[in-house]
Amino acid sequence: MKNQYFGDINDYRKYGLLRAIVRASGLSLYVAWMLTPDDGGSDGKFVSYLDDPERWKSYDLELYCALRGFMRDKEPRRVSMIESTDLLPKTKCFSEVVPDAGLERDEWFRQLLVSARDFDFIFLDPDNGLEIKSKPYGRKKSSKYLYWREIEELWSSGMSLLIYQHFIHENRCGFIQRLLAKLQSKTPGSLVEAFSTPNVVFLMALQPEHHCFHQAIVNDVRKRWQEQVRHWELVRHTGQDGPTLG
Repeated sequence: MKNQYFGDINDYRKYGLLRAIVRASGLSLYVAWMLTPDDGGSDGKFVSYLDDPERWKSYDLELYCALRGFMRDKEPRRVSMIESTDLLPKTKCFSEVVPDAGLERDEWFRQLLVSARDFDFIFLDPDNGLEIKSKPYGRKKSSKYLYWREIEELWSSGMSLLIYQHFIHENRCGFIQRLLAKLQSKTPGSLVEAFSTPNVVFLMALQPEHHCFHQAIVNDVRKRWQEQVRHWELVRHTGQDGPTLG
């Protein structure tokens, strides 16, 4: 996440999804922004939705009006704007910038674990998403990624997970199913599913004691966000009988 992205259309959907999860489950939420420095790029400029309230406000009126107000103020965009509100109830945020260097990343993650230990659910918001082979841990620009070793440790701490992931040049259905299958393998006992928007997918792994909130979360997202956020389940293949939905 970069501060320059704050308030764009992707943020509106993202915060709306987080609000739906908290509303439907009552779980306490920890947000790890995984901040990296602004780069002056074009990402984050998709804010024209704020000029079309008749189309967009109905998904989450309170959130829409708040984001519109922030952007009208012409203040420098930053995630601390939403931290100063009650738009994300039962939520605490971790805003330390993610370093590239391995030892510094280790310390960053240790601080995250300590700070998040009393929460039920953690949202991780890396710039790009899950690790890729060309960006090993500790290398330049590795701060843009979340690593499986970190996911495994967070899962072992007892929190359910939601992970931000950009789409890549791969069939979206296959991409989502591949990541859900790997996420399930890294999170023993989990119920995994995903929520996609036109640009990104959010991968969710629920701890066994949180499985009971699954349907309420899905129902709330479907009711409020309709065509803006699509729900995906993990498809399990069963040989000649074909696939079954988890």
